[in-house]
Amino acid sequence: MSEWEAGPDDEEAGAVMRTVTRQLKLWREAAGLTQAEFGTAIGYGEELVSSVERGRRIPRPEYLDAADEVLGAGGKIAAMKGDVAEARYPKKVRDVKRLEAEAVEICSYNNSVVDGLLQTEAYARAVFGSRRPQFAEEELEQRVAARLDRQEILCAPTTRPLLSFVLCEATLRRLIGGKMVMRNQLERLSEVARLRNVDLQVLPLSREENSGLGGPFRLLKLKDGAAVGLNEIQLTNRVITEPKETTVLDMRYGIIRAQALTPRESLAFIEKVLGES
Repeated sequence: MSEWEAGPDDEEAGAVMRTVTRQLKLWREAAGLTQAEFGTAIGYGEELVSSVERGRRIPRPEYLDAADEVLGAGGKIAAMKGDVAEARYPKKVRDVKRLEAEAVEICSYNNSVVDGLLQTEAYARAVFGSRRPQFAEEELEQRVAARLDRQEILCAPTTRPLLSFVLCEATLRRLIGGKMVMRNQLERLSEVARLRNVDLQVLPLSREENSGLGGPFRLLKLKDGAAVGLNEIQLTNRVITEPKETTVLDMRYGIIRAQALTPRESLAFIEKVLGES
């Protein structure tokens, strides 16, 4: 179990948790069980059951499964696992995931780390682990889980967006997490680069021109024709919706792509770096 740490402005997540905890309490009371009796039946202590019902603790999937079985809910309680898992993620992550789900094309340039949609679990953990001041262990695991959850868009069973990534060569050579973590990350890039809906390009350090020196950014083109830019820098996350600004990002991304190796050349480059590792 983990502490519920939704911020005071995260009303959406708070509403989800209030609904879940209210249902758990109603089902328990309908079964005629005290918190102590219910806790014993599902293998948890009375204090923990109380904390869940008061919204102070987030019930894990196994808690909801056990509650569903003991209370004879026929899957109605277990069905809330997806909503609870989603609510555990920071609001920023949920908002980005929604935008990605609405996108017909996702463009990303990064000169510091591999894009989050392409990261292995170990690489993501190393990235979050390098943060100072450090994340608490629970928050670090929460952020890693959220990042991996977003990657479902790469192989979504329904309509997949077009995904375009330009990575600076430095992201391939920076040993985040150590040699083995980086080797596995390069293997992951090699696999993703072969997906039909993905264009993965590398911008070599030897290139004299790089229009992305201002830092990483993402551009999402949505189903309704709108475009949204995402810019994350030190202590600041900015969503860009002003058409004049998104047009500049779109133009800049096109220039960066032209400066980079082609997808086929980039795959060969990644495998060359992998062979050197």
